[in-house]
Amino acid sequence: MTGTCENLISLIPSRLTRRTLNQPVRGEIATLPSEPTDWREESRMDESTRLTLFEETILPHLKSAHNLARWLTRNEDDAQDVVQEAYLRAFRFFDGFKGGDGKAWLLAVVRNTCLTWRRRQKNTLADVAFDEATHGSDRGVTVEAGLVEEASMAPLRKCIESLPVEYREIIIMRELEELSYREIADIAAIPIGTVMSRLARARKRLEECVRSTKGNQR
Repeated sequence: MTGTCENLISLIPSRLTRRTLNQPVRGEIATLPSEPTDWREESRMDESTRLTLFEETILPHLKSAHNLARWLTRNEDDAQDVVQEAYLRAFRFFDGFKGGDGKAWLLAVVRNTCLTWRRRQKNTLADVAFDEATHGSDRGVTVEAGLVEEASMAPLRKCIESLPVEYREIIIMRELEELSYREIADIAAIPIGTVMSRLARARKRLEECVRSTKGNQR
């Protein structure tokens, strides 16, 4: 995980500085509420200043962006592509960031980019098998301890993977990224009540799935 994030960090800033602001982002992208409606709108600050502010407020949340993209795409290579595309898009529309929580704003961009990716892949890709190796622990543990941890966590990870995407994204944002109900509601563009309802249903499904998996292993 750490190595993956370092690779992305090394790629994103250089690509941002090379990309012109008026160059279209690959594919058709869903519109964020905070994005300007005119894609040709000129930047209100010079590119050097924008890049500095962007690196200070948005780039530190790369690990969270990658985590969400990986769970939604279910594939490491696709997750990296989505994150790079999302960061380019976030930089382009950074003038629309009004301050506050940069993490929540970025994850909204990542989520919308994932939705666009899913639409592009819907009729061209078969379901991708979940790769346990991409979710391995990044702590300094022995090989044996790592294998034990993977074995104990595998049922839960597979159950999370089996959730419908609308439940999966809520679980990831709430339980792994520790976002508030309000932040999740803003990111997913749904009422807080819907967030709570989906989270409750997702937890129930996970509990039933894990219990069933453990029962089958006996």
